[in-house]
Amino acid sequence: MPEKTTIHGFPVTYEQNAYEGIRYLRDDLDFNEARIFFDQARQRGSAQFEDDEDRQYTLFYKEGNYILVRR
Repeated sequence: MPEKTTIHGFPVTYEQNAYEGIRYLRDDLDFNEARIFFDQARQRGSAQFEDDEDRQYTLFYKEGNYILVRR
């Protein structure tokens, strides 16, 4: 079941298996660092990144919503 949260003012929907990606964007990156991924997702449709443990994620932007999935 998808969960919703807000990261640095951006609403994000995610599945539980992507929680560490949520934590990384929210807790490990400051606003300007995280904003790079949100801006890229909004402009290109998606942004790929990995956290400090090399877990890989894709942040999608569709119809005003951000969706985080683990790859």
